[in-house]
Amino acid sequence: MATPKKNIITSDKVALYEKLIATIPAIERKGAANPYTSLNGNMFTLLHQSRLAIRLPEDQRDAFLKKYKTTLFEAYGTVMAEYVAVPDALLKNTKELQKYLAMSFEYVKTLRPKPTKKKS
Repeated sequence: MATPKKNIITSDKVALYEKLIATIPAIERKGAANPYTSLNGNMFTLLHQSRLAIRLPEDQRDAFLKKYKTTLFEAYGTVMAEYVAVPDALLKNTKELQKYLAMSFEYVKTLRPKPTKKKS
């Protein structure tokens, strides 16, 4: 029987993620165990098990997948259709990755806000 993967996010990956997020001051990092960003209830980046996922519009997603020879992001056995898996080498290149973060941020602004879940 396979052992479940542990959620191990290294401090260096978190530091690289925070450096990337800081390139756009309007973006706020959320989440403690699994850092992520969202706008109007729509997540657009996620650091999960030391792997970064970025949500991109379809035309940019296809180009990203080809250029960086990567795949759609998968978490808990489920493919996240709009998210690309960012290669580690690219995560270390904040300058190059920042343009994709900007694309993602602009894309998420076009999505319908999700209703808030109020606790009763």
